[in-house]
Amino acid sequence: MKYSLVFLLVPFVGFSQTFSKDDEIKKYVSEVSSDSLQSYIGKLVSFNTRHTLSATDDPKQGIGAARSWVFGKFKEYAKNSHGRMEVYLQQEDIQPDGKRIDKAVNLGNPIAFLKGTDPGDKRIFLISAHLDSRVTDVMNRTSPAPGANDDGSGVGAVMEAARILSKSSFPASVVFVTFSGEEQSLLGSKLLASHAKKENWQIEAVLNNDMIGNPKAGETGEINNRTLRVFSEGLPYVELEKKAMNVRNLGLENDSESRQLARYIKETAEKYVKGLEIKLIYRNDRFLRGGDHSSFVTEGFPSVRLTEYFENYDHQHQDIRMENNKQYGDLPEFIDYTYLKKNTAANIAVLASLAKSTSKPERVEMKVKELTNSTTLQWEKPKSGTPAGYYVLARETDSPVWQKRIFTTELFLKIPLSKDNYIFAVQAVNQSGNLSVPVIPGIAR
Repeated sequence: MKYSLVFLLVPFVGFSQTFSKDDEIKKYVSEVSSDSLQSYIGKLVSFNTRHTLSATDDPKQGIGAARSWVFGKFKEYAKNSHGRMEVYLQQEDIQPDGKRIDKAVNLGNPIAFLKGTDPGDKRIFLISAHLDSRVTDVMNRTSPAPGANDDGSGVGAVMEAARILSKSSFPASVVFVTFSGEEQSLLGSKLLASHAKKENWQIEAVLNNDMIGNPKAGETGEINNRTLRVFSEGLPYVELEKKAMNVRNLGLENDSESRQLARYIKETAEKYVKGLEIKLIYRNDRFLRGGDHSSFVTEGFPSVRLTEYFENYDHQHQDIRMENNKQYGDLPEFIDYTYLKKNTAANIAVLASLAKSTSKPERVEMKVKELTNSTTLQWEKPKSGTPAGYYVLARETDSPVWQKRIFTTELFLKIPLSKDNYIFAVQAVNQSGNLSVPVIPGIAR
């Protein structure tokens, strides 16, 4: 297929100029309910504390009661899946470690695994949040720790996604999980990430939601209920020394798989969710801090953290109290359910778009045999799914997002843009307009 120079240099104006929004995804987004989210958080708060070291055998209070309730809700949603959603509790007995575990405790992660409809499609897309809560003293397992925002808001998003997407029939699989042990050093996510690595799960995206419901800053009182931050690593954590020379030679310091996922989230969420801006943060997590996605980053899976624009430290890791006429504690009255609804919808739109897409193009390469001011790319068809075509993406090296998008049905394309000045990628698109995550080219030998 031939394209004129004029078409090739049309600036990026958005995917919707070529394909309309997917009606199925629009429907899922419209089904997100503020009332449902509020009911989830109300129930989570009712367990008094969800501290990892709290009771695991009390039917009404503690982490055990909370995880049993989540497990039961997942079981309820599984009835919509025609037998494709498997619900189970991943468990492990944890021994004292001299740090944040001072007694033997049973760790449990409630998981709902929605199997894809294509037996040949091994891709897995995972949405997560952490179920446990805490107060000022990280070892205090008895004081009320409502954890409405940290991380009841994230758990609410996971549960709402499971409720809505349980009715779907995606070719790829989607996993919904709420982790225990996050506040005690990411224990639950490490347990699942290690298992996924050992079992060769093909996880292509982890969306970890941790505090997505409070838009108000503590110090200034400023409110931002329109922006969701996405944290992503720039340099690949796994085998960095081995990959460093290639990253340097090709100028890919800003193009890890996790950062490609973050760009995908920005484009997709802003397309489907009105009044929401995705802010890309060029860090794996907040300054000198960590979250459950880091457990998956460590195992080599593309993973990001989604979190509100401001963190309100009056309502995070605080004992519930009134002090100088100020209310402290992570209470449900500080949740903005309209904001939480938008952030939940963003997760659902991204998960559905990924799981409906074909897999990524294979063996994406750039020809470099001759010195030219143009760039030639070639690739092979995805392993699963039937693409309608491909997009070659381009952006200047200092641009945070893709600026140009060129469609072709061929498996190669020559572009009058210099590889000195631009970063390139290729992604597949199917008939319903759903895009794979972009793939940065290697060098053709």
